[in-house]
Amino acid sequence: MASLFTASTFTYSPVNFGTREIRKSGNASMRRSCIKAMKTEKSLEELYKIKVERKVSPERLAELGVSRWSVWKTGKTKLPWDWQVDQLVYIEEGEVRVVPEGSKRFMTFLAGDLVRYPKWFEADLWFMGPYQERYSFRAYGDDD
Repeated sequence: MASLFTASTFTYSPVNFGTREIRKSGNASMRRSCIKAMKTEKSLEELYKIKVERKVSPERLAELGVSRWSVWKTGKTKLPWDWQVDQLVYIEEGEVRVVPEGSKRFMTFLAGDLVRYPKWFEADLWFMGPYQERYSFRAYGDDD
């Protein structure tokens, strides 16, 4: 009776640190190798599907009709917030740090930024001082 054996093949590709490591060890026959793992983190904007346009032009603001949007103001404070609908925000004055619920990382948006927050997004908002924005609630399918 014949038996069939199969074996998996693994490929190992060492990463050479170059002659600097060889000189440090003092022995040219010794070569240090390792496997490098690369970790790439997505930006918070990408993770939470937040769209940001920086330094928006007056033409873009006119196209969106930002001057007709509602105004909201505050001072230095922290607010928990959740978005029940998509919201488009143009920051006219100040700065806000947005810390998504459960995250230790934050995003910073400044005067001149146009930010689209998606429906059901939850975060703590940290306002660094006087702050003013214009906002517009967006319907599903609005691409602005």
